[in-house]
Amino acid sequence: MIKKERAKRNKTIALTAGEYMYFSQKICNLKGYDDIKVEDILNKTVNNELLDIIDCLPKQFADLIIIDPPYNLTKEFNGFRFKSTSDDKYLDYLRSWFPKVVSLLKSNGSLYLCGDWRCTSALYQVMDENLAVLNRITWQREKGRGASKNWKNAMEDIWFGVNSVNDYYFDVESVKQKRKVIATYRENGKPKGWEETADGNFRLTCPSNFWDDISIPYWSMPENTEHPAQKPEKLIAKLILASCPENGTVFDPFLGSGTTSVVAKKLNRQYVGIEMNREYCCWAEKRLQLADTNRNIQGYADGVFWERNTVIGRKP
Repeated sequence: MIKKERAKRNKTIALTAGEYMYFSQKICNLKGYDDIKVEDILNKTVNNELLDIIDCLPKQFADLIIIDPPYNLTKEFNGFRFKSTSDDKYLDYLRSWFPKVVSLLKSNGSLYLCGDWRCTSALYQVMDENLAVLNRITWQREKGRGASKNWKNAMEDIWFGVNSVNDYYFDVESVKQKRKVIATYRENGKPKGWEETADGNFRLTCPSNFWDDISIPYWSMPENTEHPAQKPEKLIAKLILASCPENGTVFDPFLGSGTTSVVAKKLNRQYVGIEMNREYCCWAEKRLQLADTNRNIQGYADGVFWERNTVIGRKP
């Protein structure tokens, strides 16, 4: 809880005792509410166990739902221990809350569900039972030292589903990637399909379902926290820009350290986040306050996503 002494270059977000008390007053607790209205939760960090309040949440309020639940792994989350179990029991766990979360999605809304290789089959099954599954995004999570007797686990999945295949929001132009052009092609002496800039030669490309341009938050990045499974802001930004209109509402029922809410705020969307851990809620509130004065998202500038390790000359 209390801020540790760190090296000057270490930008990991932490809390002093005073900040913990201050941000504790900003979070919302809905224990005892029988009928929760949208205005009770909009642009707030809700400190409750999801299953304690989900039946009281307003139906069909979210344009976009992003879910990053505990994977089927034994892992510590600041005092809470999620224990791995059989595939069948993990599927039962998902079924205990997933259909109820889907009921909070607008009829034309979209939902993304995150997981790793161990639980991805269960994730697909529960998605297929409740939504029309449109795609599986696989992103490269380059972190860790690897294993001596197995392949290094460097990928995670995000399942993409919608309520209606005939009516959902998707803005492909907002999530195009700017890639370096090595073999340039010209027509009548002019670049064809690419542009020359002061920063180099680049081409705008449509996004695929394989993402290799994501950097995992680490100690020198301003978005980094001590959460053991924090998602990168750049990753969440792609989901929000593609699947939630400006001023629409993004909901995250397992908010963690606040990345979904923070990115939604930076991109001019409304947000609702639920998190059972009080300290994580305070981290989220501190990050939301920092977003008042700094809306930068690493790897996203000039309205496009840049390749990893690209030096961006211009700022948004």
